[in-house]
Amino acid sequence: MNADDQKRACGEAAALLVKPGMTVGLGTGSTAAWFVRALAARKLDIVGVPTSVATAELATSLGIVIKDLDEVSAIDLTVDGADEIGPALALIKGGGAALLREKLVWEASKRCVVIADAAKRVPLLGKFPLPIEVVAFGHKTTMARICDALTECDLGVAPRLRVKDGASVKTDGGNLIYDAACGRIEEPALLAAALKSVTGVVDHGLFLDLADMALVGTPDGVVTLEP
Repeated sequence: MNADDQKRACGEAAALLVKPGMTVGLGTGSTAAWFVRALAARKLDIVGVPTSVATAELATSLGIVIKDLDEVSAIDLTVDGADEIGPALALIKGGGAALLREKLVWEASKRCVVIADAAKRVPLLGKFPLPIEVVAFGHKTTMARICDALTECDLGVAPRLRVKDGASVKTDGGNLIYDAACGRIEEPALLAAALKSVTGVVDHGLFLDLADMALVGTPDGVVTLEP
């Protein structure tokens, strides 16, 4: 299977984990979209909590009932993609600029399953640039503080403002994204804490101790990983 086939296979496998009556967190990105499509095809009596406007639009178009996070008491299961899956299911997410809403939904969930193609599995996080979401006001000043935090973690890299079609990328919440090409993240927990302490940083794309299981599409089929 090629990468798209792998994404579809793990999305379909994840959809089989959903039971009638569940409240389900719906992730963002190309792999999560396959899950949403497969879930809609099952025509279950469920409620979806989307992690982005794009996912909300897709789910609604396919007939899935959606609610905002504040409208549900709990989320039974969240299924979402990842940009990298490292040891112990530590993740880098945020390539789709939805990391804050994704993390809010993940942290409100009883169980989280990450789905991805085989190329996303890595021995050490960091090859994929780490997304860092910041408030727009004073973002250049915030970026300087982020540089200091990265240096403290022995990562002497300068984050770059994410730009698309000549304009700064804005999240659904109106924030900006800086991407830090760390290369290797030897101590993700240390980096996560350092970034979170910077005023102006809303959140970062390190998802640590959140995934309960991973379904990874490979050329030979879907494999299951646990922390």
